[in-house]
Amino acid sequence: MSTRATALLRKSRQPQRASLLELFFDLVFIFALNRVSHRLFEDLSERRMVIAEAGETLLLLLAFLVLWFVTAWVTDIYDPHNPQIQFLVYVAMLGALMMAVAVPQAFGDGSLVFAGAYVAIHLVRGLVIVPALRGHEAQRRAAGVLLWFGITAVPWIAGAILPEPARGLLWTLAITIDFAGLLLFYPAPWTLPAPRQWPVVAEYMSERYRMFFIIALGELILTTGSAYSDTSFREGGAAVAFTVSFTTTVLLFRVYLFRAGELLPEAITAAPEPSRLIREAFLAHILMTTGIVVIAVGYELVIKHPSGHADPAWILVILGGPILFLAGRSLAEHSVFNRVSRSRLIGALVLAGACPVMIHAPPLATAGTAVVVLAGIATADAWRAKGRPPEQPSPPPTRYGS
Repeated sequence: MSTRATALLRKSRQPQRASLLELFFDLVFIFALNRVSHRLFEDLSERRMVIAEAGETLLLLLAFLVLWFVTAWVTDIYDPHNPQIQFLVYVAMLGALMMAVAVPQAFGDGSLVFAGAYVAIHLVRGLVIVPALRGHEAQRRAAGVLLWFGITAVPWIAGAILPEPARGLLWTLAITIDFAGLLLFYPAPWTLPAPRQWPVVAEYMSERYRMFFIIALGELILTTGSAYSDTSFREGGAAVAFTVSFTTTVLLFRVYLFRAGELLPEAITAAPEPSRLIREAFLAHILMTTGIVVIAVGYELVIKHPSGHADPAWILVILGGPILFLAGRSLAEHSVFNRVSRSRLIGALVLAGACPVMIHAPPLATAGTAVVVLAGIATADAWRAKGRPPEQPSPPPTRYGS
């Protein structure tokens, strides 16, 4: 077995916690998520928000999410103290920063910068790891990942060169394939079944998932704090809206943590098919992170325009963000406990039902509705747990192969 390959892989005796390198890497994504949310905010504030613009912003967000999660899996499988892996993390940081800078013009003059940086990160990673694993079984897995990103490099770069509508169509195809590959664990003719090929360090991966959730909350704090600092402090409506946004941030944290977020590592360890639970947790955090980015946009609008008439698109953002969060949180709960609390389903339905009612209400009242619903869910969680022993994880049984 290759000594070079063995040196690249994570050792079983190493700490199963994120290192300072991963925390350093995460800093870029606070800025990246902020750029994405600001792009959506500008579309909404200028009253030019249509489905096409929303789809473009979502596509950019998904590219960042794929990049983050794939990099997290790299530092889970490979030794983060290895110089080659550290180099790849720095490359991913630089590429993500370039992508973030290009976000405002990603579908214009910055298209080649955005797509080129995204493609370069994934290809450089594969071209470093695959040769380094020569003689080791893990090379099959790395080659499969490189194959998938090699395929999607074509529509990414072609889309960056061609004008609209070809750009949007090609990038949609590319991100769809990237997501499919990630969810399927990058199968190739030479790869092994996912449970054998993708070892899972439960404590590490669950901690990274939770860290990314905190990153999203950090972006929410950054966006709403910046919005309030740009207003006059004598505006009472803006102060109330800022207080509402902070209360929402606290409630999101509480609802996330109780108890599925807290028990995720134990659930992964106890799962009969850990790779499937990792997949569900990934989708759950995608939904929750997207929801928080949308919430940040909605609350920036509320802080700057607390009263007056709310555009229907604003209402969809202010209430749709919490709905997306609750959808992801429900999926996370299902992956840990094989059930979903009724309070989350009821809360999502109440928010959806409130959308047409809020058409005649000011934006601040719409945000207040979301706070009341989230507070009700947090209260229901506390009431259900009162006087009962802590619930233990009970992940779903295996129903299909990976």
